[in-house]
Amino acid sequence: MESPLTQSVAADAEKPKKVLLAAPRGYCAGVDRAVETVEKALAKHGAPLYVRKQIVHNRHVVETFEEQGVIFVDEADEVPEGSNLVFSAHGIAPTVREQSKQLNLSTFDATCPLVTKVHGEVKRFARDGFQILLVGHEGHEEVEGTAGEAPDVVHLVDGVEGVEALPADLGDKLVWLSQTTLSVDETYEIVKLLREKFPHLQDPPSDDICYATQNRQVAVKEIAPQCDLMIVVGSQNSSNSKRLVEVALQAGAKDAHLVDFAREIDLAWLDGVSTVGVTSGASVPEILVRGVIDLLAEHGFNDVSEVTTATETVVFSLPRELRPARVKK
Repeated sequence: MESPLTQSVAADAEKPKKVLLAAPRGYCAGVDRAVETVEKALAKHGAPLYVRKQIVHNRHVVETFEEQGVIFVDEADEVPEGSNLVFSAHGIAPTVREQSKQLNLSTFDATCPLVTKVHGEVKRFARDGFQILLVGHEGHEEVEGTAGEAPDVVHLVDGVEGVEALPADLGDKLVWLSQTTLSVDETYEIVKLLREKFPHLQDPPSDDICYATQNRQVAVKEIAPQCDLMIVVGSQNSSNSKRLVEVALQAGAKDAHLVDFAREIDLAWLDGVSTVGVTSGASVPEILVRGVIDLLAEHGFNDVSEVTTATETVVFSLPRELRPARVKK
């Protein structure tokens, strides 16, 4: 007669192993535009091409460009005078743009248009005499660039602790804005606390959290309750990728991990697992997701079902300097 332990192991072995693949996932329109900006600038001007910060927060993308002669720097003053410089997708403060002009750099702005929209909101509200509460993560490049538009009136709110740290009196004209890659649920929870502290707080004219960030979180919420394990493909410095892990756990996934590459998956994670959810952050090329799917197939997870919660059709134009020349009729 089989022991209960043997019966349990046998039952696990008989469970069908399947993968739920979240859609949308991977590249958003802003990342697509940023990556193509570097490709076009490299094709047009050759190496070396300089990029301030990582063009997007993904190790594979950065390493691939480095192999092609792209040099990533932390600040514009590290770039030789007169060189070509790309600003990353996360945006820059006006001081960076001015510094680049003084160095006579030829610049290509790969800032995501949705980040540019938030920059515009900061400038407008600052001009109208508002104090601005910027919900975001301290040290993130997008936050630094956005706050740099009006540093005297922007107050960073990083988590619940950030709400508590704000002075009680910030005046009558007060508005909140946010980093574009945050968790939707966490942001609204912080805004709820802000409203309790500042009843006169105004909302932004439109949602600042980008459509792609929201869509990827909704897709994860759809599949997470069915998953024993969620694998999110993305880099540790990618805010939207890290949020997907948090969202998966909050939505009911029993376990969730962030990996850059399939080789980083610990096979022990698969013990006793019958359903694996897979998704990727907005800066992740699909080839990395395929690597994860292939590895899972090697371990019996051959049944792959794509679960689609939205269809994305947004496309952003390249910087003007890199668009194809119009043919005159």
